[in-house]
Amino acid sequence: MRLLVIHQNFPGQFGHLVTAWSRRPGWDVRALGRETAPGLPGFDGLVRYKLARAPHAQQHGYLRQMESATLHGQATARAMLKLQHDGFTPDVILAHPGWGETLYAKDVFPDARLVHLCEWYYGADGADLGFDPEFPLSFDDRARVRTWNALHTLNLTNCDAAVSPTHWQRSRHPEIFLPKIGVQHEGIDTEGLAPDANAVVKTRSGAVLKAGDPVITYVARNLEPYRGFHVFMRALERIQTQHKTCHALIVGGDGVSYGKRTRDATNWREKMLAEVKLDPERTHFTGKLPRAQYLRVLQVSAAHVYLTYPFVLSWSLLEAMACGVPIVASDTAPVREVIRDGENGRLVPFFEPTVVADAVLAGLESPAAWQPLRERARVDAQAYSLAAGLAGHERLLQGNKSVAPLVGSALAAAPSLTR
Repeated sequence: MRLLVIHQNFPGQFGHLVTAWSRRPGWDVRALGRETAPGLPGFDGLVRYKLARAPHAQQHGYLRQMESATLHGQATARAMLKLQHDGFTPDVILAHPGWGETLYAKDVFPDARLVHLCEWYYGADGADLGFDPEFPLSFDDRARVRTWNALHTLNLTNCDAAVSPTHWQRSRHPEIFLPKIGVQHEGIDTEGLAPDANAVVKTRSGAVLKAGDPVITYVARNLEPYRGFHVFMRALERIQTQHKTCHALIVGGDGVSYGKRTRDATNWREKMLAEVKLDPERTHFTGKLPRAQYLRVLQVSAAHVYLTYPFVLSWSLLEAMACGVPIVASDTAPVREVIRDGENGRLVPFFEPTVVADAVLAGLESPAAWQPLRERARVDAQAYSLAAGLAGHERLLQGNKSVAPLVGSALAAAPSLTR
């Protein structure tokens, strides 16, 4: 098998897949990523590309994404032509096409099977955009989003097969393309994730927090409304008022992964700290953490709060489940695919910080009552193992769209996605 893996931030979601395939006898695995991509330790098949220029600053706002995608597509095509010149022609290309890298892949390698990760398809209603009344959409927002989908529609037209990590994410794509799209999560390291009764976290202020302490955790790549940061902070104010000894570990950066920056503060953390009253001695912002430290945060958690708009499901929720953490999560899609209220966690209304707070407080006050939920969550997380992700993606590479629906989820009884 000659396989080319493309991700502008390689390895992105494909790290463990590439690690396994590159070690397999008879497989020749190469990869393309931007010059800023972190790369994958132990893998020397990465070729980096660089854009010929930056997008024009004066480009029409609706078209900025498409111009950027064209530049990414051109740069990647040049890299593919170089691979072809050097004697490498892939049987299969597996790619995250969200930045435009595969726009011209079929022009370079017309006989290669092109498999896309279809992570998201924009829509002005029924999902992330227009969900939060604090941030209403303008007509201009709606028009821009419609134009942005030109790239994703081209991607769906060009690929031979596609995969989405959850049923919800698949459902956001136009119905005409659904026969191309299977459902298979990339997988998380369930074998390396478990509770640890001896886990300890020492904060920057010197506080030492241990497993069994009343510790509330919140994790996001960046602290922003898409992941319910504003709601969490309002809930935390009530939690600290009601519970005088609990601590909060808040993991995430001050940038913006999704949505928009706040206009009246440097970042969303500063904006929310100006709105709510929290005890600074019990509120610990860690920033982004190395993986080992991040996992210890989960392992000391007595209540993990996961809030999200109806949007892409975070790996952190699945990893918290695998660590046996008590979970309070927003009753939003696709969270309902993995969390069942009262069985493996608690589901709460996204827009009601008081209800979020009360659910957390109930867990802190009666940890024994949460034990069955924690154990069930650990069992359910096994459906998202690295082995399951690897097997499902291999079926796609080989032309078998019969990617099994994810078991252990609220949609475990859904019919197979074979079409």
